[in-house]
Formats: sequence, C-alpha cells, structure tokens
Amino acid sequence: MSKSPFQLAMQRLLHNRMAILGGLLLALIAFGCVFLPVLLKLDPNLTQPALRNQPPSARFLFGTDGLGRDLVARVLVGGRTSLLVGLAATAVSVLVGVAYGALAGFYGGKIDEAMMRLVDFMYGLPYMFLVILIMLMFSETARGDMLPVFLALGLVQWLTMARIVRGQVLALRRQEFVLAAELLGVSDARLLIRHVLPNVFGVIMVYATLMVPSVIILESFLSFLGLGVALSWGQLVSDGIAVINPIRSYWWILLWPSSFLGITLISLNFLGDGLRDALDPKGKT
Repeated sequence: MSKSPFQLAMQRLLHNRMAILGGLLLALIAFGCVFLPVLLKLDPNLTQPALRNQPPSARFLFGTDGLGRDLVARVLVGGRTSLLVGLAATAVSVLVGVAYGALAGFYGGKIDEAMMRLVDFMYGLPYMFLVILIMLMFSETARGDMLPVFLALGLVQWLTMARIVRGQVLALRRQEFVLAAELLGVSDARLLIRHVLPNVFGVIMVYATLMVPSVIILESFLSFLGLGVALSWGQLVSDGIAVINPIRSYWWILLWPSSFLGITLISLNFLGDGLRDALDPKGKT
C-alpha cells in the first residue's frame, strides 16, 4: 500500500535526528515555561531584600537578582511570555502575508503590480524603525503589554511571507487542476482556498517555523530598548547585562535567560530545517 505525501514527509522528518532533538528540547522548554510556574506556584515578582544577588544554590537553583527575586520563576515566566509573543506575532504575520500574497499571485496583472510595489516600498524602509514607530503609537500605559508587541512585530514581518506565497500561487495559477476547476465554474474564493492554498501549505509551515525565532529575537531587542514586554527573556538579558561590571559580576543573572533563549532559537531552527527537508517534494523517499 502506497504512502500518502504526508506520511512520507513525517517519515523523512522522523529520520532527521537534529530536527527531532530540536523538537524535544522545544517541547521540554515549552512545558517548563507553561506548566511549572503553575504547578510549583512560582511567583516571579516576590521580592526578598535579605536574599539579594544570591548565587545558584540548592535553595535557589538559578540564584536571585538584585531585588531577591527567584530567577527560576522569572526565567520560566519570562520564557512563557517570549514564546507566546513569538507564536502570536508569527500567526499575525502568516495571516496577513498569506492573504496578501495569495490575492496578488492569484489575480496577477495590474493588481499584482500595485500590491507588490507596496511591499517593495515597505522593504525599502528601515525594518526596526517601523517596529519602533508602531510601538510608539501606543500609549504609555499600554507599553509592556503583549498586545502592542505582537501587533507591531506581526504587522511588519508579513512582507517576506507575502512574497513567498505570491510566487508559489503564481506558479500554481496555471496548473491543469486549477484551470479545470475554473472551467467547472468554481468561485475564486473556493478555488483559492480549496485548490491553491493547500498546495502552498508546506512552504507556509516551514517559513512560519523559521519566523518564530526571528520574532523572539526582535522582541528581545525591543525589551532591551525598554519597548518590549514587561517580563520576557529579552528583558531578563537586559537586566543581566546591566549588572555585569569589572568590579563585581553577578553572572547568573545573565547566564540563565540567555541560555534558555539561545537553546530555544537553536531548537526552532533545527525543527524548521527538518520540516523544510521533510516537506520538500523533491526530497528522496
């Protein structure tokens, strides 16, 4: 019995050791960030001034910061925030980019020309400038919340997704199965949703997986500038850098959030590369 394309793709993915390793590490980090703070009743904002800047020990596995707050709680809760922002901003980018690129590629002609000139114009603007500008449009009270951050990142990250989807849709637009459905009187919306976009799903999924780490990095940079989320890995890394000095270095404050951030980004890239190889229709079975 022949296997379906999905089964063949999963078989290729399961044979990719680095992708499986990345997926397992990512699952462990996500589980720890989402569930452990609740199960262990960790409070990232509980201050204990008498226990300021304690190094890692049996009582405080990751040590404490300058206010006596447990770094285990802060790293796990901050990781939950960073992962949520990365996923939410990527979801916004995928929705906007797929819709925009699909419409441009499907209708082509002057519509495609006008839509892609807007993309080219936005590509010409400094990327981080646009993100910071969108962030500054929110009020002071809204800064530090997740909503402004993932909206700002999501509404700028969609450009490359739109170009990728547009190119794929242009290639599929004149395929026989699409022309046959068009001759049968299938509406444009149904033709696009039922016949064209499912054939682009693999490319969308791969690029979305690779987009998550770039969004997390951008959020970390915004947190470093003071425009990010109130508690995230980026903010914790910024706090850690602030206490590194030639006189006294509280290295653990920087080590743990940066390590979790780095492992998460590497795991996402391994998983994204594995998905790209698995979903490649030219890949060997």
